[in-house]
Amino acid sequence: MRQRVLSATYRLSAGLALGVLCACQGGGDEEEVHATVSVRTVVVQPQPFTETIDAIGDVEARAGHLAALSAPAPTRVTRVYVAPGQRVRRGTLLVQLEATVFDASVRSAEAAREAAQRGYERVQRLVEAGVSPRKDLDQASAELAQARANLVSAQRSRDLATLRSPIDGVVTKVDALLGASVDVNQVLVEVADPTSVDVVLEITPANAAHLRVGAAALLRSGEGASDTLGPGRVADVGVVVDSATRSVGIRVRPGALRRPLRIGETVAAQVTVATHANAIVVPNEALVPAGEGFKVFVVDSANVAHEREVTVGGRAGSLVWIVNGLTAGERVVTYGAYGVADSAKVQPETS
Repeated sequence: MRQRVLSATYRLSAGLALGVLCACQGGGDEEEVHATVSVRTVVVQPQPFTETIDAIGDVEARAGHLAALSAPAPTRVTRVYVAPGQRVRRGTLLVQLEATVFDASVRSAEAAREAAQRGYERVQRLVEAGVSPRKDLDQASAELAQARANLVSAQRSRDLATLRSPIDGVVTKVDALLGASVDVNQVLVEVADPTSVDVVLEITPANAAHLRVGAAALLRSGEGASDTLGPGRVADVGVVVDSATRSVGIRVRPGALRRPLRIGETVAAQVTVATHANAIVVPNEALVPAGEGFKVFVVDSANVAHEREVTVGGRAGSLVWIVNGLTAGERVVTYGAYGVADSAKVQPETS
């Protein structure tokens, strides 16, 4: 009898111990499920938002302020007077080409003009005497006019054998080697006016579709640099996509800058697309990638975070414009958003 009582007592103690152990383990799981995550939050309020596009480009001479000089006909380089970076005035001698072929063309054109002149005078006498019809005089007149035009063209080519700068500026390119053969398709010298330049930006076709001529831009020195140069305005939005870069060229006209721009210099720009008066804006750190889009975590009155898919309308610095998915007055997680799961308990710290 005593043995049966001790056995029952042992079973009861073991059952109680197992129950206590299970309760402790169960309590631990329950605590993990309801673990509180420390985060920072912000209450969404409508505010003005300026939508911008960031782009990189180079400084180029403005249209009408760049001269590219070539040989008027196949010939040779006999002398080079300038080097890249050299400042020149209008009329400055740049490159001398061999003039023998041009002199010969002028002599030939002069002879042809004189022959046409004599022919015209002879036909004119015959017409006045009634020997030749009037149409012969018209033909001779046309031939004389053509001969005169050819002579002017030959003289012009001879003059162009001496390449001179047509503008005040800086030599940006020299591709003329002493004694080298050149043709009409080869640019030998380029001269640009450094006081008349634009910044040519490269942006995606999608972004180009949102830009308009006259849009404001803020120019900065170099890619990713923080050295602000000053304001500018969009002067032209390209309509052709570059086949190599798949980008669209945007020409920005600089305003009053802190220093002059240099041709070929790399410049960063922040171009204004539009300003929205009452936009729903959140810090950039509130966005969490979700597939091909984004989501945020909205905190309810019980401090439980719920994931919410949102549509991004634009970015400006550290702020993001949300066009769909949030309403004013809601609280979203900012710092710590990547460590939050849906329906997680959070301990918000308003920022």
